[in-house]
Order: sequence, then C-alpha cells, then structure tokens
Amino acid sequence: MMAVADAQVSLVLTGVGDVLEPEDGIIGIGSGGNFALAAARALADSPLDAEEIARKAMGIAADLCVYTNRSLVVEVL
Repeated sequence: MMAVADAQVSLVLTGVGDVLEPEDGIIGIGSGGNFALAAARALADSPLDAEEIARKAMGIAADLCVYTNRSLVVEVL
C-alpha cells in the first residue's frame, strides 16, 4: 500500500491496483496504521494542525504496536 496526497485529496494505492479515497481524508497504512488512524481521527477535531496530529498519532501507534517506531519523516504540502 502507498499513501499519496496533495493539498486537495488523500488516496491509498493498494497492491492490487485499487485507488481508495477515505471519507475523512485521513490515512493510516502499515503495521501500526490502524492505531495511527484511530488516534488521528480522535485528534482531528482538536486545535492541532495536520503535522502535529500526524506526529502525535504516530507516537500513539508506536506506544501500542511493537512494529512501529518513532522514526518519522513528515512532508508538508
């Protein structure tokens, strides 16, 4: 799976060729993706900006999933 996004849309490209658009624009993929996705959705209504939400969500995922680490590269559009 691959997450792709621009300023208007976020998409998930699957290994079988499907292109998926999440209803809320929030994507989580990988071993801790569901943990990060749940955390990001919970934080979406907070006053945090998108980068802060992503960093916090990944931190929560790293706390819950032994396969998720805290090494992040965040690209800001």
